[in-house]
Amino acid sequence: MRLLRFIPIQLTLILILGIVLGHSFDFGATLPIVLSTIILVIFAFLFYLDVHRKSYGFALVGALLTLSIGVLSVSLSKPEHIPDHYSNYHSNGSHTWKLKITETLKPTAFSRRYIAAVHTLDQKRATGRILVNFPPDSLGNLLQIDDELVIYSPIDEIRGPLNPHQFDYKSYLNNFGVTHQLRTEGAIIRLENPSRTIYGRAAALRKHIIAKLEMAQFGTAELSIIKALLLGQRDDISETTYSSYKNAGAVHILAVSGLHIGILLLLLQFLFKPLERFSRGKTIKLVLIVTLLWGFAFLAGFTASVVRAVTMFSFVAYALYLNRPSNTFNILALSMFFILLVIDPNLLFQVGFQMSYAAVFAIVWIYPLLQKLWFPKNLIVRKIWQLLSVSVAAQLGVLPISLFYFHQFPGLFFISNLIIVPVLGIILGGGILVVFLALVNQLPDWLVTIYDTLIYSMNATITWVAQQEAFVFKNISFDGVQLVLAYSILIALMLLFTKPTFKKALLAGVAILGFQSYRSYKVFKTQQTDRLIVLHQIRNSVLMHQAGDRLFVFAQDTSRIQRLTTDYRVAEHCTSVDNELLQNSYHWQEHKLLRIDSLGVVPKQTKTVDYLLLTQSPKLNFERLLDSINPKFIIADGSNYTSDVLRWKASCTKRKLPFHYTGEKGAYVFR
Repeated sequence: MRLLRFIPIQLTLILILGIVLGHSFDFGATLPIVLSTIILVIFAFLFYLDVHRKSYGFALVGALLTLSIGVLSVSLSKPEHIPDHYSNYHSNGSHTWKLKITETLKPTAFSRRYIAAVHTLDQKRATGRILVNFPPDSLGNLLQIDDELVIYSPIDEIRGPLNPHQFDYKSYLNNFGVTHQLRTEGAIIRLENPSRTIYGRAAALRKHIIAKLEMAQFGTAELSIIKALLLGQRDDISETTYSSYKNAGAVHILAVSGLHIGILLLLLQFLFKPLERFSRGKTIKLVLIVTLLWGFAFLAGFTASVVRAVTMFSFVAYALYLNRPSNTFNILALSMFFILLVIDPNLLFQVGFQMSYAAVFAIVWIYPLLQKLWFPKNLIVRKIWQLLSVSVAAQLGVLPISLFYFHQFPGLFFISNLIIVPVLGIILGGGILVVFLALVNQLPDWLVTIYDTLIYSMNATITWVAQQEAFVFKNISFDGVQLVLAYSILIALMLLFTKPTFKKALLAGVAILGFQSYRSYKVFKTQQTDRLIVLHQIRNSVLMHQAGDRLFVFAQDTSRIQRLTTDYRVAEHCTSVDNELLQNSYHWQEHKLLRIDSLGVVPKQTKTVDYLLLTQSPKLNFERLLDSINPKFIIADGSNYTSDVLRWKASCTKRKLPFHYTGEKGAYVFR
């Protein structure tokens, strides 16, 4: 592949490999530092001796140095390797925390949530980021970015998923450097005159803009979209609207990211093109464009996705300034290298980062190939074909990632993108004008009406596309191996399409065969599976039996288990789900399972059982029950009161009897 000959691309791929290794294995901090130092000395020595840059020895040392730096960057970002990180010297019990709010999260029905930077722990300097939860009707309703608090509270680890294939919120937050949480139950003091940061100033500006926009006569749904598109505020978008955008394949429009910054870059390129006629006009144009892009990032609050996108497109703007199309891949690789090494190596594991770069790389590579396929003479047809090509290229680039994380594919994505993307440029440009006029109190009613109608029309179009449910392919089983194999197929086919040869055709065939073989293996493995699981759900009892590709679910309340069963069915390649009534006695393989519910009734014929499942806090004499049926293993699910679970656990510990509580250890899988 000719692209792999470019040094920036090689170094970026090696850096990514180092980051993956550092993320997957704990090398500590000392070993990566020592190795990186030794290799750096060797590299500097070879450079000093003026060793030929194209020699294999010099290239190998350079590759090892980049690899070790990737491992080192991840190792140094782990909390356990940061000496003053709060997690390294906190103990059990409540502590006094001094925090600074850095980010607001979408509230839930039970709490308002914030990300905060730790300043001190028990009057000692500390660092790190932490999740803070406030009750809905508490001080949390009034907090803003940059607010400083003193809180007396215990610390909790963010728990991982308790059921198989459930969304891992713990890993998700870990990628943002958040490993623990505080639940505000003790004293809270809000400090006066906190220090101001650029993030707080951006948040204050956004709040001021939102107040001005709310004074205009925008519709409720339309205003929520305006705040998402221009200010990065998605909290007010209704679940119905969000689902419509997701099913229509246009959910990326709601997050200020690469698409918005890319369109803004094209608009600025067009607006400032006349500057190229003047001396140093191209340089002035580049400076203005990059400055305005970062100004938009400030407006959107310098969120991680916006900073990442603006950094990437600042490099793209430089590539356009050089006017060398072949340099675009190099510039993109350099931007990724810079972002991962300087900003945060853990960005590599965030979905937004992966999709942004996958989409841009696909557009740069695949779009020109599609244009060579057909070049319509009619201007209107040509523009439509160009838009369609961009949409198809971007969708191909992100399709494997989308299937891996979201397990669905919007079949009519090309319609929504063909209609919305051209209008999005007008919406962004018009929106910036609306915001400016609102700030100076000069926003005319006729412009509000036009802009509100435009947003309403976009929402209506998206809703219509989303309603074509026959073209929304959901619950597609797709794992990490399939992700790698799918990209192998895509790359092989693009190489074959660029310049067909027998070797490239053979490579594409091997990739396709590998994907199909793995798919067949997964189907075979599913058919051989016989698994029984007690799931965890608060105030509900759920027993799940997988027999091959069929899933049998026994639940006390079947109305609450759809998400649990869907996640499991998709991940395990099951083809059907049957809901059954929850029984009190089961035989699985050679084992007998007895379930006792709130009635506390034990069948008279019962003498011994292998497994005892306690549900709905049965009222009974637990010690006498153990003596009478002599179980080998005790399981308590999420439908029980915590006080009862603790009492049962103490009795089992005293008897040295295995005890499993799903609320503590997660779902129980029968062996």
